[in-house]
Amino acid sequence: MANKWAQIASQWERFALEAKKEWDELTDEELMQVKGKRNTLASIIQAQYFISKKEAHDQIEMWVDTLKA
Repeated sequence: MANKWAQIASQWERFALEAKKEWDELTDEELMQVKGKRNTLASIIQAQYFISKKEAHDQIEMWVDTLKA
């Protein structure tokens, strides 16, 4: 997954649109703050959805598996 995430990070503006579909409560501003950083995305998801950091990372992992990077 590290290689796939590197690809996502390098094209974050494109993948931010996909992330918005998955986590529709995230604002465009929050998604732009991520700048391809997985831990930042996890922190924002954790705060918006009131879930644990582990759950946020698990959700990201499942999301990445569905992407065509």
